[in-house]
Amino acid sequence: MNPNDFLDKKNKIAIVGVSANQKKMGSKIYEELKSAGFRVYPINPKHRRIGQDACYPNLEALPEIPDVAIMVVPPNVTEQLVKQCRKLGIKRVWMQPGSESEKAIKFCKHNNIEIMHDACFVANGLKIGEKR
Repeated sequence: MNPNDFLDKKNKIAIVGVSANQKKMGSKIYEELKSAGFRVYPINPKHRRIGQDACYPNLEALPEIPDVAIMVVPPNVTEQLVKQCRKLGIKRVWMQPGSESEKAIKFCKHNNIEIMHDACFVANGLKIGEKR
C-alpha cells in the first residue's frame, strides 16, 4: 500500500485516539493533517473538544463516513475498531506503531480493508505525501 493513497486531500480522515496533550502522537497527527488542509475528525470518548474543534466519542458519531481511519490506540482497541470500520464501510486503516495487532491486520485483509502498519504516520506518511 502506498501512503499517498491515504494522503489524498479528497479523503476525510478520522484520528482515533486524539489527545488533548499536544505532546502525544494522536494530537501531533491531528494537528499536522489539519494544518496541511485535510478534513480531519478527532475521536476520543474522553474529550468533547480538542482545541476549538468538536471531538467525537466514536466513529459512528461522525457527521460523515471517513475514507481513512488512523488508529492511535492500544492493539485490543484497534481490534474492535476495525470491526466498526467494516460495518461503516471505511476502506482504509492506518495502524500507528503500538496500535497494530496480527488479529486486526488479518481482519482487515480478510475484509478488503486496505491497511498501513509498521509505519509512523508522521515520519513515513506526511513526508511522502508531497502531492497533497
